[in-house]
Amino acid sequence: MSFSSRVKEELSRQISPARHCRIAETAAIISLCGKVKIDEEDRYSIHISTENAAVARKYFTLLKKTFNISTDIVIRRNAYLKKNRTFMVTVSEDGDARKVLLATKLLDKHGEIGENMSVVGNLVIQNPCCRRAFLRGAFLAAGSISDPEKFYHYEIACTAQAKAGQIRSILSTFDIDARIVQRKKYFVVYVKEGNQIVTLLNVMEAPIALMELENIRILKGMRGSVNRQVNCETANINKTVSAAVKQIEDITYIRDVMGLDQLQEGLCDIAKLRLERPEATLKELGEALDPPVGKSGVNHRLRKLSILAEELREKSRTSEMQSGGSE
Repeated sequence: MSFSSRVKEELSRQISPARHCRIAETAAIISLCGKVKIDEEDRYSIHISTENAAVARKYFTLLKKTFNISTDIVIRRNAYLKKNRTFMVTVSEDGDARKVLLATKLLDKHGEIGENMSVVGNLVIQNPCCRRAFLRGAFLAAGSISDPEKFYHYEIACTAQAKAGQIRSILSTFDIDARIVQRKKYFVVYVKEGNQIVTLLNVMEAPIALMELENIRILKGMRGSVNRQVNCETANINKTVSAAVKQIEDITYIRDVMGLDQLQEGLCDIAKLRLERPEATLKELGEALDPPVGKSGVNHRLRKLSILAEELREKSRTSEMQSGGSE
């Protein structure tokens, strides 16, 4: 089961004790994945369609506990995708459908339904607890959340820009900065920041998913810290090895051209020691000298050897050019 499915499963079992919150959640589900049909005799029916069994179960429970009405549930299978099931939950009785639509404010007193079943300015989300319930219902109906092991992404897909705008404004009341992007025929409200998704799970009242996400974030943070430390140490090792290789090349050249015994005592000692211990650090080289020398002193001597080696190479190049010219 995906992380998104686990979140929906947890939310589906979260039934608010307050009737007004259950109404707000019902309003969100109908608005985002439902349809209202009116037949030629002016009779209403409500239909929701979802591929998630947890969402269908939650909607069924909300209607039963809040309105004490029965619904018809039909499961349809895609003939081409055997695993793909669609759950159709229908309130077919006109009186029951009107009761639900009036309570959720999707139907006004004149029997009119707002365009796209808009919930903008809907009185059922005036209280903070109801806004929490509404967001819970919206996520169940049309939301998804990515696997936090890979990346952080939370979204709710809306069929109308007004709905997306309202969800974004509701999120802002909880200090969550959501964005909206149009994706084909949908307006998608999304959040990509880990801290804000943690806040969202808390707002929707999904504590188990919240703890799972927090644990993953902690582990990812630790892995990132360890990786940075290893990369830093690896870079330092590479730098040290490269410097040692260059030092040995310079000392070997000096030895072959003029001999190490021709060097000053301090330079001769460090040159021989570097050839004997090519893997040693500057600190280890300094401690091996008699008397011991600090890192800066060792580095100073090795720089002198490097300069001397370059001077000898330059003299060799000049001599070769002069020899070539005289021929």
